Amino acid sequence: MRMALNALTLIPALALGACAGMREIPRPVYPAVDVAATGETTPVGSANADAADDPAIWRNTANPAASLILGTDKKAGLYVYGLDGKVRDFVAAGALNNVDLREARPGYVLVAASDRSDLAEPKIALFRLDGATGKLSSLGALPFLGAAHAPAEAYGFCMGKGLALGELARAYVVLKDGTVAESVLAEEAGRITARHLRSVKFATQSEGCVVDDRTGQLYVAEEDVGIWQVDLRAAMLKPLAFAMVGKEAGLVDDVEGLALAPEGRDGGMLVASSQGDNAYALFDLATAAPRGRFRIAAGRFGATSDTDGIELITGDFGPDWRGGLFVAQDGDNAPSAQNFKLLAWDAILRAVNEKNP
Repeated sequence: MRMALNALTLIPALALGACAGMREIPRPVYPAVDVAATGETTPVGSANADAADDPAIWRNTANPAASLILGTDKKAGLYVYGLDGKVRDFVAAGALNNVDLREARPGYVLVAASDRSDLAEPKIALFRLDGATGKLSSLGALPFLGAAHAPAEAYGFCMGKGLALGELARAYVVLKDGTVAESVLAEEAGRITARHLRSVKFATQSEGCVVDDRTGQLYVAEEDVGIWQVDLRAAMLKPLAFAMVGKEAGLVDDVEGLALAPEGRDGGMLVASSQGDNAYALFDLATAAPRGRFRIAAGRFGATSDTDGIELITGDFGPDWRGGLFVAQDGDNAPSAQNFKLLAWDAILRAVNEKNP
């Protein structure tokens, strides 16, 4: 059962654990089924570096096989890939960390990313994606906190749908100190603006986040602690413990990327990158109950390790991904630079369900 907790209450326990001897405690490795990747992207351009970070997926409803994947090179900018993994476009945009997109209105695909090029002034980098050509148009980078804020580094990022007339989307920037800032992205006189609304603070470094547009729930990964749920419909943003690091939830720190597999009005699953043991954990959205774990196995396209960002979109993506597409960053794609692996969501579900009938 989820409990209403203040994220700060977990710090004493974490600090005590850190002080229990000076040697590093080996991380656990929990059981998980193996699933092979179905494809991969061309490596990012920043070689010999921790560079690839976070993917987003645009599903072409008219022609699913022509859908597109976006991925950040946090040393250089933003890539667009086809489902064949080949580069369709690249925009040199600096240190972009996490990326998300929303179809703000019919035919208008708004792409946004956390911009950490300026470590004192967090910004949201904005782009428009042309689904027909796979090309990105840069719309600039917007500060959103105002002149009086303390220095802060933009880190994690996700978007939710606009909630009022004139809103293109809601943006959630996870600052490296654990603050999550909610802003409205709106169009005024042909320009996009960012207006900060409110914030919620987690005790330690956080990054991964995802918004369930159906239910108005924000999920945030506090890396060494676990996953929190925040009701965006409430007047005050209050974190609820969803799944904490440990054997019960099957999460090994760091907890990194988060993705959703919605089902019906409010059901489905949350997927999390359990980076500490190179696995991915599934949870029931309604109950937070663990639903299984998997790893991306070595095969034609290789295994994954140290995964940061993940993304998942259900639905038809063509012959190789009839039941949905799961994309995971690969932290060690040696001898090449880092890249993103593509998996069939229905293959993941089959493997997990066979292990956990």
